[in-house]
Amino acid sequence: MPGTKMLPSDDLVRLPKAEIHLHLEGCLETEDLARWAQEAGVPLPRPRDRLTEFEGLASFLEHLDWACGLIRTPELVARQAYALARRLRGEGTLYADVIFNPTHWAAWRTRLPAMIDALDAGFREAEADGFAHVGLCVSLLRQQTSDEAIELVALLLATAHPRVVAMSVDGNEARAGRTGSRFASAFARAKHGGLRRTVHAGESSGPEGVWDAVCLLHADRIDHGVRAVEDASLIAYLTDHQIPLGICPSSNLTLGLYSSMVDHPVDILRQSGVPVSINTDDPVALNTTLPAEFERCMRCFDWDASIVSHLARTSILASFASDTLKANMLAQLDAWHPAAVTSDTELSGR
Repeated sequence: MPGTKMLPSDDLVRLPKAEIHLHLEGCLETEDLARWAQEAGVPLPRPRDRLTEFEGLASFLEHLDWACGLIRTPELVARQAYALARRLRGEGTLYADVIFNPTHWAAWRTRLPAMIDALDAGFREAEADGFAHVGLCVSLLRQQTSDEAIELVALLLATAHPRVVAMSVDGNEARAGRTGSRFASAFARAKHGGLRRTVHAGESSGPEGVWDAVCLLHADRIDHGVRAVEDASLIAYLTDHQIPLGICPSSNLTLGLYSSMVDHPVDILRQSGVPVSINTDDPVALNTTLPAEFERCMRCFDWDASIVSHLARTSILASFASDTLKANMLAQLDAWHPAAVTSDTELSGR
């Protein structure tokens, strides 16, 4: 019976891990958003108690535009970076590749280097205080043009900020259509310039989106990628080339990709040999945490401590952290031992 063995929540918090699919835009606290909106005289898009209720991916992306539009000063950007690193460390996350898309941030679209500097200031302060280390993945929006993509890569390579570790692309695949060929030149330049590549695919698109990501954009890693399960040849390709997927179970359910956890293909992909990691995507907006994501999967798929440890190892290896930082995290993971394995009955006290 699934979920008959569980790790206590404290063990999942103590589990040394990385998070490799996490959006800065989805980490803004609801109470902060409501306060900033009031101070700026900006109306809420829906009642405060329903601020994080979404009808699907399109309404969710509209929420991100509204939320990020409220952050207009370097001090506030730095404060959000610090708060995120502190939040991550409280969940046992040692390192995160944090995606952010400049198109969501109205006040910063033409001041990207200044925003990166402000984020870096917050993350540096957080790291000095012992919180999570962070790399930034700067993302294109699918609706952008080829020229805009090339301009972004040129800016990132010219700036060469050490906090920026990767180029990304995100947005609504179903609305934008196949965009791999449009961004192929930009991603080739990013690769030549030493930037890693991570691509949202196989979420609102089918397996063809993942094929485009690996064949046209030379993705080091796929964000989501769950619909690869629909194509056996793609599963074989991902397995043979060990291309990792950054999977976000609750996000896929909340945004309507799957109707229940039982239907989610994360365990099928894992058992097929595809490198998978567990992530939150937009934790505050989706009301989740990384330990909660692990717990949800453990209950549904009857994962034990060895599977959880293997998934944590994949998250570290698939991250864009430095080799030194990876080695340190792996050493901590090797030293991790769950305090106990208990049944659901024992956990509930019945």
